[in-house]
Amino acid sequence: MNTTAEHRHFYAEFIVRSIGSTDARLIEAFAAVPREDYVGKGPWPVFVGSGYLPTISNDPSLIYQDILIGLATDRKINNGQPTLHARCLAAAAPSAGETVVHVGAGTGYYTAVLAALVGPTGRVVGLERETDIAERAASNLKHLSNVEVRAESATEASIPACDVIYVNAGATHPPSAWLDALSVGGRLVFPLTPNEGFGVMLKVVRKSPATFSASAVTRVAFIPCIGARDAVASASLTAALERQSLKEVRSLRRGTPPDESAWCIGSGWWLSTAEPGDASI
Repeated sequence: MNTTAEHRHFYAEFIVRSIGSTDARLIEAFAAVPREDYVGKGPWPVFVGSGYLPTISNDPSLIYQDILIGLATDRKINNGQPTLHARCLAAAAPSAGETVVHVGAGTGYYTAVLAALVGPTGRVVGLERETDIAERAASNLKHLSNVEVRAESATEASIPACDVIYVNAGATHPPSAWLDALSVGGRLVFPLTPNEGFGVMLKVVRKSPATFSASAVTRVAFIPCIGARDAVASASLTAALERQSLKEVRSLRRGTPPDESAWCIGSGWWLSTAEPGDASI
């Protein structure tokens, strides 16, 4: 094992164990994907909140840390924090043979991790609306036969039927097309975020054609998902986050009037503190 591979294996185990998991498949997926192949040439710009700090050299071992690396610093587009993605990928739980849609694929690093999780019998469709970044992703991922990259907006593209939708851009609401694309048992894991401040990574599971469970994974902040932002929904979410606990969210409702269990109310959808199968709702 070469030095970089050793760093990668330690990093993979570190980030997965840091979220309280010992999932061998997730560790193996992170260990299998060379991060340096997806973040451009070093030295690399490391996001430090107020800007970027360059690494001291182009030694790939430097990027096997829990850091955000700038991909397009002029647009504040980064290769996200590994522990955050490990936590969210654990929640999405892609299995061998499943079809995954990756919204906001960036230059393809986490798309490649998803491809490792679903294996050669699975399929990953990466959607990236920034054309230049999508081109980089397509080049980076061309060696993976189970991955397709589309330079398209996830709010305008046709979303294929799938088992998992993993979103890396903040939406104020779950677009209907995303929910409709999920198979029964399918998982949507996306950042539900207001226009200001932190939101929540929400996990939605399609329990039946008409019922969805919902639960909070962790607090997050992401760049906005263009086309999935609404000022009214943002205000409703901000108010809900201020007055209620995320732990109370149990289900997502569509096309029904909100009742006393409503946690957050949007246009045609709402989050409820009641279980999805509650017959009284």
